Amino acid sequence: MKFIYTILFSISLSLFSETVIYTSGFIDVNSGTIKKNYSITVNNKIITSIDKGFIDIEKDDVLLDLRGKTLMPGLMDMHVHFGQEYQSKSERPVKVERETSAILASKHALKTLKAGFTTVRQVGDTGLIAISLRDLINSSQIQGPRIYTSGKSIATTGGHADPTNGKNSDSYDYPLAEDGVINGPYDAYTAVRQRYKDGADGIKLTVTGGVLSVAKSGDNPQFTEEEVIAVVNAAKDYGMWVAVHAHGSEGMKRAVIAGVDSVEHGTFMTEEVMDLMISNGTYYVPTISAGEFVAEKAKIDNYFPEIVRPKAANVGPQIGKTFNKAFKKGVKIAFGTDAGVQPHGTNWKEFVYMVKFGMSPIETIQSATINTARLLKIDSILGSIEVGKMADIIAIDGNPIDDINTMENVVFIMKEGKVIDLN
Repeated sequence: MKFIYTILFSISLSLFSETVIYTSGFIDVNSGTIKKNYSITVNNKIITSIDKGFIDIEKDDVLLDLRGKTLMPGLMDMHVHFGQEYQSKSERPVKVERETSAILASKHALKTLKAGFTTVRQVGDTGLIAISLRDLINSSQIQGPRIYTSGKSIATTGGHADPTNGKNSDSYDYPLAEDGVINGPYDAYTAVRQRYKDGADGIKLTVTGGVLSVAKSGDNPQFTEEEVIAVVNAAKDYGMWVAVHAHGSEGMKRAVIAGVDSVEHGTFMTEEVMDLMISNGTYYVPTISAGEFVAEKAKIDNYFPEIVRPKAANVGPQIGKTFNKAFKKGVKIAFGTDAGVQPHGTNWKEFVYMVKFGMSPIETIQSATINTARLLKIDSILGSIEVGKMADIIAIDGNPIDDINTMENVVFIMKEGKVIDLN
């Protein structure tokens, strides 16, 4: 099907009176159906009308003919790390400067946008990289998805995300609450307030051990109940969400009871925790693709440090099984990949794994659009193709409802009414 573009990609479509998109099918994520043969009109970032059939356009309007493609809202990934992309022991440089991570973050952000993800939640990085990247994207100085970020994750001493793990004690200064390492409720308030001062949108806690940290346990609880409650209370004071990295059930239980917004990974989640999440309305962000990635790489000698390898082999294969149980139980699920463990731009593979482990294709798409928008509390402006909402629209070559693998085939992206050049 021929695409009709009458302007250069580098010029904002908002300079013209209106942009009209012809679609032979767009996914209505609210009803879970495909609506056929419509015209979608965009004016100054906003969807202003959705009309049945293919309407006539005015002389100065821009026509984008996307018939033959499947349209849907811009996708959202609730768990990315733009400042990193995991490398094997043999590939890993001796040291990675923070400036290197910042440069790579802009590259990774663009790859993610070109994969169809117009919104992401960056949960944990080094320093202020994601906050700075977010601000540059928002001011249109560089291209990338809109970012909601926690800044540096908050950990406990020796816990997952303690930046001094694995280092010689003579080679670092003891990290403070401002650095994201806390011990006790008083420290919790200090750490949250520092992130507010830094300009973070939310808070990321590592309430259990992690797979890729240089520490023995991947699932032990690492925050007391009092510490998690203090973080949540402090975050609410500042209107911030709280996401928690968690593999072990006890750490999850403490976090859910405390009132966090989402549990990431959830590897060894029990039915008790699932029931608590349902009761509290807590979202689950599975990151199955990261689990599959580390499980596969754990089979390769010298890919991971030896302290990491058994954790990757144990945790990785379990995430998909837990996802299946949580989905069947009725836990609210929001799409997230943990991209940065696996390569950026491969986020679409999460859809394939979600289908493999029990979701229907349309449910996976809803998890990455309207559900993610609800988690971020932005569903009044994003997450679906509706009049009055922001014009974040993508097109797939194929029909993902019939074949979820076609989610790889993104051929058109519009973010806030502007067409993104995919070349």
